[in-house]
Amino acid sequence: QVQLVESGGGLVQAGGSLRLSCAASGKIFSIDAMGWYRQASGNQRELVALTTAGGTTEYSDSVKGRFAIARDVNKNTVSLQMNSLKPEDTAVYYCFTESKTLRWSTFFRSWGQGTQVTVSS
Repeated sequence: QVQLVESGGGLVQAGGSLRLSCAASGKIFSIDAMGWYRQASGNQRELVALTTAGGTTEYSDSVKGRFAIARDVNKNTVSLQMNSLKPEDTAVYYCFTESKTLRWSTFFRSWGQGTQVTVSS
């Protein structure tokens, strides 16, 4: 019921920058958290960054100071500006939302299809 479309992945050299974007659409009454996870080959999916409707932001220790998450509440979009990229940032990045379709319903998580980020050394 919620569709997430990501864009902005690609190949970049170490030290470079990329910006990921994600747009949510569908049956959405409200969104609480929006953010990004990533999954490197052979690893578990891990949280990169999130932002909540209340204004809280959270980053993994590995990206603090290098990545910045931003959200447009009116457009239901979230972006991730990634600077000073390192080869260990190479992964598939997944956008997620925690939203609900009705005022009285519960929040549920939706995922994007993933976008590949590759950082060469």
